[in-house]
Amino acid sequence: MGRRGRPRAFDRAAALRTAMEMFWRHGYEGVSIKMLEERLGIAATSLYAAFGSKDALFDEAVEMYDPDGATPTDRALRLPHVREVVEALLRDNAEAYVDPTTPAGCMLVVAAVNLSSGHDHVGEKLAARRRRDSEKIRRRIERAVRDGELPRRMDPARASSYLVTVLHGLSIQARDGCTRDEAVGIVTAALGGWDALVDDAAALSRS
Repeated sequence: MGRRGRPRAFDRAAALRTAMEMFWRHGYEGVSIKMLEERLGIAATSLYAAFGSKDALFDEAVEMYDPDGATPTDRALRLPHVREVVEALLRDNAEAYVDPTTPAGCMLVVAAVNLSSGHDHVGEKLAARRRRDSEKIRRRIERAVRDGELPRRMDPARASSYLVTVLHGLSIQARDGCTRDEAVGIVTAALGGWDALVDDAAALSRS
């Protein structure tokens, strides 16, 4: 039998979580290989052996942060009534953005800030995930319109864009030091905006 390779001297899952939080806090370009070596306690050769490249490590980190079907957005979208969906979507994501035990904001938003032209592919990957979430929200609103839970003149594209814009704004506010109470206030105001959209669509439907 051939000799077995030496076992890795580090916990890969723990290293991935640390890398995820670094990218989340500092952005893709703000994390260097040297920083990763120092924080993970491994040499660059071991880092490449474990993850392949910085890009591949970032991709895994994003997947760990944003697993399909298991995010606050996904959980909110499974609620039975669309008003519950909207409130949970905003409140639960806001809570996550200001959670003091993790970096502030949404990684899919803050990790893409100030990317140089040489890293357009990183920004596009993050944008694709943001578009995926926006599409999920739009489809849920479309379903509510079909089921008669929302007015027939409700514009799903406009409504989903409104909610996503609020979420992205909350993420930036959290990164800038927004408190939990301030985030709750923003969500309360945004829910009032949602109700106004529904009322406007109802009025158009009656006309």
